[in-house]
Amino acid sequence: MSGRCSGITRDGTRCARSADGPNGLCWLHDPTRSEERRRAASKAGKSKPSKEIQALKVRLEDLAADVTDGSVEPKVGAVVNQIINTRVRLMEAERKIRETQELERRLEELEYALTQKTR
Repeated sequence: MSGRCSGITRDGTRCARSADGPNGLCWLHDPTRSEERRRAASKAGKSKPSKEIQALKVRLEDLAADVTDGSVEPKVGAVVNQIINTRVRLMEAERKIRETQELERRLEELEYALTQKTR
């Protein structure tokens, strides 16, 4: 079945998305897909800037201050900075993996919707 979703949005208007299932609802309004939406929302919540990034920023600021005031040797500060940079690169790799997984999930949903429309 194709056409406009028969679901109602939070502001009380009719949903403008395409209905991709046999029940006349889009992915957001289809009650049979609530678990998928919950998982997607959980993943999205994890993709927000983390507390770990904030902690690393504070650590770098403290390190810079410690090197400047002489309480940490510049060579030691450079090594700590390299370790922090390595952690940042790992975090970026994790973000890219999550992003790829999300895109794969969305592609699967689009493929599913397409197969429903061609039936």
